[in-house]
Amino acid sequence: MREFWEKHSDSEQQLKSWFQETSNAEWNSPNDIKIEYPSASILSNNRVVFNIKGNKYRLIVRINYDYKMAWIQFVGTHAEYDKIDANKI
Repeated sequence: MREFWEKHSDSEQQLKSWFQETSNAEWNSPNDIKIEYPSASILSNNRVVFNIKGNKYRLIVRINYDYKMAWIQFVGTHAEYDKIDANKI
């Protein structure tokens, strides 16, 4: 994420906030995420798309609910997101 916000400085604060909130989250299911992030998109294979900076940027995360772990699969502009398959990246 750091490399991304160094290139897109307007995303830094929101990405840092997302990271802090996620580090403290107790998500047990996609429903828990939707309560906290209503605009998040739930995908297959435990992937979630978060809108960053008013949907200017997209963050795809794969979540293991049992172990409370999250792996960032993608962070990019909305235009870059449109060029990938979010279910497979």
